[in-house]
Amino acid sequence: MSGCDSQKPECSKDNISTTSIDEGLPRELSQLSLSSTSSQDEFYCDKGHSDSTLKNIYQYFQAQKLCDVALIAGGCRIPAHKVMLASCSEYFAAMFTGSLREAQLTEITLERVDSQALQALVRYCYTGTIELREETVEVLLSTASLLQLNSVTDACCAFLKKQLDPCNCLGIALFAEQQSCMNLHKSALEYTYQHFMQVVKHQEFLSLQADQLANLLKSDDLNVVTEENVFESLMTWVQHDSPNRESHLPTLLKLIKLPLLSSEYLIDKVELACGNVPECQSLIMEAVKWHLLPERRSFLFSHRTRPRTSTIGRLLAIGGMDGYKGASNMEMYDPRTNTWTPFMRMGARRLQFGVAVMQNKLIVVGGRDGLKTLNTVECFDLTSLSWSTLAPMNTHRHGLGVAVLGDGPNSPVYAVGGHDGWIYLNSVERWDACSRSWSVVAPMAGARSTCGVAALRGRLLAVGGRDGGACLRSVESYDPATDRWTNCAPMTRRRGGVSVCAAGGYLYALGGHEAPANTVGGRLACVERYDPVADSWVLLARLSYGRDAIGSCLLGDRIVAVGGYDGVQYLCVVEMYDSEANCWRKLAPLTTGRAGAAVVAVPPPRNLF
Repeated sequence: MSGCDSQKPECSKDNISTTSIDEGLPRELSQLSLSSTSSQDEFYCDKGHSDSTLKNIYQYFQAQKLCDVALIAGGCRIPAHKVMLASCSEYFAAMFTGSLREAQLTEITLERVDSQALQALVRYCYTGTIELREETVEVLLSTASLLQLNSVTDACCAFLKKQLDPCNCLGIALFAEQQSCMNLHKSALEYTYQHFMQVVKHQEFLSLQADQLANLLKSDDLNVVTEENVFESLMTWVQHDSPNRESHLPTLLKLIKLPLLSSEYLIDKVELACGNVPECQSLIMEAVKWHLLPERRSFLFSHRTRPRTSTIGRLLAIGGMDGYKGASNMEMYDPRTNTWTPFMRMGARRLQFGVAVMQNKLIVVGGRDGLKTLNTVECFDLTSLSWSTLAPMNTHRHGLGVAVLGDGPNSPVYAVGGHDGWIYLNSVERWDACSRSWSVVAPMAGARSTCGVAALRGRLLAVGGRDGGACLRSVESYDPATDRWTNCAPMTRRRGGVSVCAAGGYLYALGGHEAPANTVGGRLACVERYDPVADSWVLLARLSYGRDAIGSCLLGDRIVAVGGYDGVQYLCVVEMYDSEANCWRKLAPLTTGRAGAAVVAVPPPRNLF
């Protein structure tokens, strides 16, 4: 060896490894690396370190030691540590770490800040706990919102949600809006809408400003039994301070859906209370025209003719095919909650039957029980929730169409066409509620089954269907005054298993099939509308799925299409037609897929809903 070599230090493998790792690295990283290569080293973690450190800092805060800032509010001086405040509050973080003048100050005055709320919030920064009390929570929330202590703000909002009551929900909604707590604001408004009938009995409602009341009255989500409740709440508010509030009556009366009040109520109540105000007379006349000129309602349509969600009633989907032996149950749809729930069962299993609604009663007509075609008729009382039997039809019918012609309590029910188990029928029967019997009226020009039947402008329309051969495009109209059927303009498409619904002076035809019903494919998604004045059809927005045997009816002023059969499966899909946007919007699906269900709108009796 050379002399130079003999002077080199002797290096072990560990030494070489340590040198290569340590070179250019922080000491902490080299130590961690060493600990990973030796079983004798370990990484120590004190799980109580954070808690004990915070506890010690809190003790310094209590003893007012090492404090580097004092917050002053309402004459109260609160010493604290900048690092603690900045760690918890974005407001203080921006103040102490930025270029603001306060970053260098040791005393900071906070204007218009409640001293007790500030003390509680500073203490929260050290402890993570704070007491929420009903009498101080609003001051605490507003102060926490100012200081951007978001966790405290959220806790205060959650606390106030639990305190919502008909006597305070309006105040909480207003306060939440002022503090930009939009989730709380939304919850308070939803609570107000849901409990509107109780809210109007409390002082907060009577103390509303005119613009605040207007925002409330314009909502279609108010949970009321009838529009009369809304009008009466407006008059209660006006009469609470008549000299100063009567001037707001014309503006606020525009938000009441006067056309949806009964004609008797318009004359006896509205005219009496508001008729002497000139600006209100045109609104009252608009409502009177709605009642006197039903054929012109499509031209009188406005937000005042659109019912509130709670007053449009509920949907019932009754029976139909469900992929097994046929459904004998009912489902009920609540538009306020957008949910379907199981309801009653039918008295007996029926398929391809018809249903009409009369005075809180369901009239279930004909159909088949899986083996034979029926002529039996049942009545379900929505008030007593009981079934009874009515006189049978003269003819056994399934695949028939059923409709009520008129709005009175004794309006006749018509059973149109269908199949008697042997042949397709063109015969028509009428139920007389006074004599409680069925009589035969003029037959249609042609036989048709699985057709759509609806009442439109005082007449019956029978649309499409099958006559034993091809599906039909033809449409016939029945005039009860002359007891005659006449032909109308045919649809643009042949439609068997078609569903029809009258709305706004028009007739809508939904879905159906062009090919034989037992073949896959050929189901229609197209929708068309019939104008009886022009005697013409136009195509509208398509359904989301091609299907036949759809259940449809008018809920409020919107058509709802329920279920159906696409050639493969029975569908749960439910859609509502938006006539203004000409599109179909999805609603909550059925709990059970079904086709050929009778779908009707029923009023919301108080003892039922």
